[in-house]
Amino acid sequence: MITKAEIIDQPYSGLYQEKIYDVASPWNSQSWTWIKFENEDFIEWCGEFRDAPRAVALSKKYNNVLVLTSDYLFQMDCLSGDIIEYESRHIYQSLTVTPSGEFILTDDYTIEKIEANLKDKTLLESPVEMMDMITFTGWVNNTLSITCKELMNWDNTFLLELDGDTLELTIKDFI
Repeated sequence: MITKAEIIDQPYSGLYQEKIYDVASPWNSQSWTWIKFENEDFIEWCGEFRDAPRAVALSKKYNNVLVLTSDYLFQMDCLSGDIIEYESRHIYQSLTVTPSGEFILTDDYTIEKIEANLKDKTLLESPVEMMDMITFTGWVNNTLSITCKELMNWDNTFLLELDGDTLELTIKDFI
């Protein structure tokens, strides 16, 4: 069972057992993302995913790993290490997981919670009417800090907070 996952640079050949996760498409780029996984027996191995790295998140609640590249969002089963499903050609920008195991995903304009599968998403209601350029800046305890711009008024920058339990977004500051 996978217990850790992190983005790494391309490893030296033979350093880890490697598994390639590719999607056949004429639109694929030549870039790759390498994720180092650690199993519960502390054995490390590496997965290669198509296109440039964006984020990786592991949820013990769902026993899934999500890998976000610039072309794909992959959902993996922690028990088998196999791909359950994937989405292609989306404009997702960032991915994280709450301390309670909920996946949170953003594109440039919305923030969503992903349930047990990629098709089951819930839009999180924002206190900012129209958002643009959403960036997850990090967790402090159970609170995710987020920056965003007001759509069509990029001089207005907001600092938002997401409560990891209630998944409620609030405005912390206006910059």
